Amino acid sequence: MAASLTISGLDAGYGAVKVLQDVSLNVREGETVALLGTNGNGKSTLMKCIMGMVKPFAGSIVANIDGTAHELVGRSTEDIVDLGIAFVPEGRRLFPRLTVTENLLMGAYRKSARAEIDKNMAFCLEVFPRLSERRGQLAGSMSGGEQQMVALARALMSAPRLLLIDEPSVGLAPLLVSRTIDKIKELKEGYGLSVLMAEQNFTQAIRIADRGYVIVHGHIEFEGRSAAELNNNELIRQFYLGV
Repeated sequence: MAASLTISGLDAGYGAVKVLQDVSLNVREGETVALLGTNGNGKSTLMKCIMGMVKPFAGSIVANIDGTAHELVGRSTEDIVDLGIAFVPEGRRLFPRLTVTENLLMGAYRKSARAEIDKNMAFCLEVFPRLSERRGQLAGSMSGGEQQMVALARALMSAPRLLLIDEPSVGLAPLLVSRTIDKIKELKEGYGLSVLMAEQNFTQAIRIADRGYVIVHGHIEFEGRSAAELNNNELIRQFYLGV
């Protein structure tokens, strides 16, 4: 069973600086939801709040997994991962001096994922055949696109129900961006995941998103109930898509 996520009235920031203001959004089971916005508008802060890396000033974050609701605010990052929530951070954050295989095994830290290491490893290498060819290569010596594959595969090794992906297109050539976005769709469908993807590349994100939100200066300014609704919104077309 996939997970769902409900964020309500979230305020968060760093010290006296408020970054998020009254943010509310939800991800239903089996959906891919895009969180769209340019740099500096609070996408990464929201992801870190979900993962327990930033403590909100106010609001709630509830993950429903296997029919049980879990309030995430106040939980440690380790506890949140253990619920079945995986995070692919901006910039990938691999262990550069470990091999591809070693990086993937680090993703299987979650107790319930350890019994499925072989199955999950086989799935990852099937989805990313390039990694199968480079299992013994140091992650730090790989190209940006290959490192993004490792980061996505490492998250899948934790056998997640909900996958959070922060800026998967950063630092990649346009062709690799398109391929990475396609892989995210493939992983979501093959693994039965719910996905929240923060992305500034609107054109690529809405190719695979079921629906999405636009965040501006830490506030949700628009909710698109479908990819078409996002694409056809005049403000988005004018200010974000350059139409």
